[in-house]
Amino acid sequence: MTQTIPQPRHAPVATPTAGQPYEYHRRPLVEPDWTRFPGWRTVTRDQWESAQWQRVNCVKNIKQLRAVFGDLIDETFYADLEADQKALATMSMLVPPQMINTMVPFAPLTTEALLADPIRRYMIPVASDRRTDWPSHPYASRDSLHEHDMWVAEGLTHRYPTKVLAELLSTCPQYCGHCTRMDLVGNSTPAVDKLKLTLKPVDRYDAHIAYLKGHPGVRDVVVSGGDVANVPWRNLESYLMRLLELETVRDIRLATKALMGLPQHWLQPDVVEGLERVARTAARRGVNLAIHTHVNHAQSLTPLVAKAAQTALDVGVRDVRNQGVLMRGVNATTPELLDLCFALQGEAGILPYYFYMCDMIPNAEHWRVPVCHAQQLQHDIMGYLPGYATPRIVCDVPFVGKRWVHMLTDYDRERGISYWTKNYRTSIESADLEALNKRYAYYDPIDTLPADGQQWWNDHRDD
Repeated sequence: MTQTIPQPRHAPVATPTAGQPYEYHRRPLVEPDWTRFPGWRTVTRDQWESAQWQRVNCVKNIKQLRAVFGDLIDETFYADLEADQKALATMSMLVPPQMINTMVPFAPLTTEALLADPIRRYMIPVASDRRTDWPSHPYASRDSLHEHDMWVAEGLTHRYPTKVLAELLSTCPQYCGHCTRMDLVGNSTPAVDKLKLTLKPVDRYDAHIAYLKGHPGVRDVVVSGGDVANVPWRNLESYLMRLLELETVRDIRLATKALMGLPQHWLQPDVVEGLERVARTAARRGVNLAIHTHVNHAQSLTPLVAKAAQTALDVGVRDVRNQGVLMRGVNATTPELLDLCFALQGEAGILPYYFYMCDMIPNAEHWRVPVCHAQQLQHDIMGYLPGYATPRIVCDVPFVGKRWVHMLTDYDRERGISYWTKNYRTSIESADLEALNKRYAYYDPIDTLPADGQQWWNDHRDD
């Protein structure tokens, strides 16, 4: 007798009408037409793809920006920018043509469009962007992560037990308004008198190597600055080869926003050939060599950026990863974040890795988001990207370090104070027996709090 196997019973499937919260559409990368700008109408492709031309033609002041935009932008914008530069900016202006070309890339350039542009909002901030009620959080500080306090040699921060941050220099090919190292990187501004590296580079590098030789527990070195793209290649290669001679070093990460902001640098023949030498040596010695870049919006990704990333992978760099920063008006919505991640992973060959909450530096409250917003974003991007390409959203808590945004131990939502714990001591806490038992505070932007919370901070403004 034939046995009939019962079939599972399902309710009728309704015809979907609402669609998904996010709809994926593939968007191939395009290099915007730089000749749409009056100041670059005669620039050739050979010039555009030259790292030297890009560096020489970086925009460093309002006069140069006006020469690029011509009469397309109202004088009100330049007055707004001048007001910011004179009183509020923590970073001086330095924007490569490559980055300016991704501002308002496929629409008529108008003052309104430029003001709304996400790349402009963090690369060329204006006074009207910033908050007037709480431009800075009361607990904001120049070195919000206390990296300078944790220097064990000039430019060498030993914050985590097995990892160090090596700041080789204090300059970049481009300066971002939200820079977490605004106390050291770039030129001084009216708002910030910058710290200075005092040692000669060769002496600074020697001190780094000496410390690492004496501390075999350090296995991971993030080589940064500033931006390693501003280190003469011969000097950078020498430093990396010295790191590779240390048997205890197993991971090396090169931090460079210039892979996106100045991809032409990473496509220069001498840089490509040198990177291949370093990558081959790293592979032979079993060391993981990666590049970490910093892309905050999908508009920044162009074929030149993808070519630079692929070239690094082709010569033997193990991974090219992205560490972005969450910022209001730039990328702090689910569609913006997913559009960026799909462009990174699917079109540019760059792995979405971290998105940091913007740090508590002066004049940054208009960019920062509360922890609860970051938690919601983490929730909302899950399930769309491949698991390996789904970035972690992290809060870099002072004296604690990177923590996934759901790892807090307590959260006063009304006053916007979250509390965090940690499981290691930094280099300045070796004798602090209570360091692992403390709770460390992080603070949401005050304007995002409920009315009672905002009133509490107003009442304690002078405490």
